[in-house]
Amino acid sequence: MTKRKSSAIVFDLGQVLVRFDYKHFVEKVNKHKAGIGEQFLELYKKNYDVHRDFEKGLISEKDFIAQMLEYLEHIIDEETFCRYWADIFSFNENVIALLPDLKKNYKLYLVSNTNSIHKKYGYQDYEFLKLFDYLFLSHEIKFIKPEEEIYRAVENVSGFPSEEHIFIDDILEYVDAAKNIGWDGIQFIGYDDLVTNLKARDIL
Repeated sequence: MTKRKSSAIVFDLGQVLVRFDYKHFVEKVNKHKAGIGEQFLELYKKNYDVHRDFEKGLISEKDFIAQMLEYLEHIIDEETFCRYWADIFSFNENVIALLPDLKKNYKLYLVSNTNSIHKKYGYQDYEFLKLFDYLFLSHEIKFIKPEEEIYRAVENVSGFPSEEHIFIDDILEYVDAAKNIGWDGIQFIGYDDLVTNLKARDIL
């Protein structure tokens, strides 16, 4: 492949640096009422625009929780919902372990479609996040991937030309959106493949 200069490495959070699985949420609420977890997920997926609007900061945390508690027939309270709904994450340790070495030579940025509840009750205090120069969280900047504005927000902070950014995300659509504005991109399908791609670019 043609070598290009990279100055900023931009990571996705979910399913790249941390794994998440809503089965943990389903199991917890099912202990309150059998089958309610599956019912919740069905309604959640059917009304995914509510989730997206929450990620974009277009609806308030209070209104989002109220809607979710409706789906759950109010079997739990607000605080319990937030704790259960954010208790879905686990570390992708081998990918996280790459960050300190990458930080020696590159600016590191995080771009995530996420929300205030997952931040506050989930990943907010993860130590590895301190390695990033800036966190671009969709609910805070009001744009989500694959909207061009979220990638431009990174450029505005980094000060580097488009072609000096490389984006790592598990969702191909989001990687392609970055490539469409001149970034390099790697679809994350696993640690070994990521290392191979970074080595091919002389990044590792």
